Amino acid sequence: MTTDVLAATLLAPGRLELRHYPYPEQLEPGAVLLRMLASGICGTDKHTYRGETQQYAGTDHASSTPFPIIQGHENVGEVVAIGDGGAAAFDGTPLAMGDRVVPAPNRACGQCEYCRGDFPYYFCRNLENYGNSLTSAEAPHLFGGWAEYLYIRPGTPVFKVPEGLPTRVAVLTELFAVTHSLDLARAMPRPGGFREGDTVAVVGAGPVGIVHACRAALMGASKVIAIDPYRPRVELTGELGASDLIVASADDPSVLTQVRDLTDGRGVDVVVDASGHPVTFGPSLDLLRDGGTLLEVGAFVEMGSVPINPATILGRNITIVGVAGEDSRVYDRTLAMFAEHHHRVPFERAVTHVFALADAEEAMQTALAADTAMKVVLSPDPSTLD
Repeated sequence: MTTDVLAATLLAPGRLELRHYPYPEQLEPGAVLLRMLASGICGTDKHTYRGETQQYAGTDHASSTPFPIIQGHENVGEVVAIGDGGAAAFDGTPLAMGDRVVPAPNRACGQCEYCRGDFPYYFCRNLENYGNSLTSAEAPHLFGGWAEYLYIRPGTPVFKVPEGLPTRVAVLTELFAVTHSLDLARAMPRPGGFREGDTVAVVGAGPVGIVHACRAALMGASKVIAIDPYRPRVELTGELGASDLIVASADDPSVLTQVRDLTDGRGVDVVVDASGHPVTFGPSLDLLRDGGTLLEVGAFVEMGSVPINPATILGRNITIVGVAGEDSRVYDRTLAMFAEHHHRVPFERAVTHVFALADAEEAMQTALAADTAMKVVLSPDPSTLD
């Protein structure tokens, strides 16, 4: 019988340490315990490690990290215990021992006006975030995926992984679910929005950027232009769907010229700003055609502001959409997309590095090396991702 659980714990910015926690022998009704298979390092995790901990900045539910925490919210695990009364997946089917599942990274309260109004979870005023807002100082401690086990509280959306889908692909579910931003754009009327045959530029070819490029291609974009100063990232984005590759910073004047050349002088229909840095916001607007749509998906933590002329936005009829995260309502169809296309589309190529828990510090430093790393994953047993 397991008596303690190993977890990589962030004690403070820049201080990752391996710690032991008690194995949760008793689960509350409806709770689920997962034996962890894989957990990705998200851009949010990197920000937190660097001390950039202000999340949902500018809202009345802004929060800072309650150290110590066990990070990790892009998770895949196997059900090993269920609290009294059982638990169900998001689609209503009962969970069973041995099920391989992807839990959502957040638990909304279900009671505030936004939850009652069927808004995405990130509007919730009492939101709990695995790997972010739940401290490991409080029992049962195991609220992040960089551990041997993950404790899932009752009411957390949980999704079954299709049989035969590699764990190396399933670990990308949360990341790909952020591409519901493109679904939002597809639902918009003209002059904005996204239609099959439209052109898309992705600014920042990191993990968030590469999945948007891949999804835009699957949705029928005629061109997907990847823009990033690091050649390996841009070339990998090309493997997953980008049709045109530009190795340069978005604020390089040559980028606008190249994008205009690729679009007959018009500009792109949609820009996905996924860099995570405010400096790319203005150049992203410049890349759009008149009436185009900017999807801001990278600036999740407070890193400063930039000057923007609102008359330009008005005069050009620009639509700006901020997307604060994924939506649990798209997880099932994201997993179904993986199951349908993974034999043809090399989703797993987005996972560039896999580390054991004991090497969490090395994993973080690798993830911070933006020139070569894409999705870096931690696992108690890395051989399960081979």
